[in-house]
Amino acid sequence: MNPNEVLTHIINTGVVAVIRMKDTQRLLKVIEAVRQGGVRSIEITMTVPGAVEIIRQLVSSVSGDVIIGAGTVTDRDTAGKVIDAGARFVVGPILNLEIIRLCHERHTVVMPGCFSPTEIYAAWAAGADIVKVFPATSLGPKYFRDLRGPFPDIRLMPTGGVTIDNVGEWIAAGAAAVGIGSDLLDKKAIEEERYEVLTERARRMVENFKKAKAGT
Repeated sequence: MNPNEVLTHIINTGVVAVIRMKDTQRLLKVIEAVRQGGVRSIEITMTVPGAVEIIRQLVSSVSGDVIIGAGTVTDRDTAGKVIDAGARFVVGPILNLEIIRLCHERHTVVMPGCFSPTEIYAAWAAGADIVKVFPATSLGPKYFRDLRGPFPDIRLMPTGGVTIDNVGEWIAAGAAAVGIGSDLLDKKAIEEERYEVLTERARRMVENFKKAKAGT
């Protein structure tokens, strides 16, 4: 996929699963479980030990309709390493213009993390493909609705505070896509290897996203 295709994939599927796991074999099962439920954009965070190598392994192992990206990327050097490993998109918790520039050079979708309207506009003006609003837990869907007035064309993605049940509120408020971790990836189900639970949760998540998208 080229960057435009990756961006289209993320926006059309609407859900980025944020995963923090170091057991690659179990991780592959988790990814396949949510893939069957329709979640096909996977973000591996740099807080996981050996995350770069995990991304490298996943890229060559997952189904062709799944894209792997890197999360919690805070510096240019790390961004380069994850792109070398095969990450198709780079997500950060902060705004780092050097990362945006590198991703443009490397033809990789970039989603920096921002909080204030000033940061959000600066990221978009610098060429962010999607602006991750983080931590969205502190802001809520109303914040997105308020931003639509001055920034109707900026693509926003909340991470933090997104659940299966409230995803529709975020989309109705103007989110282009959402990032979700714990509410999708039931920790107990993973420990007990009940992957069908993850598939069902992913299916509900995607259905709620699609319903909300159809209503916007």
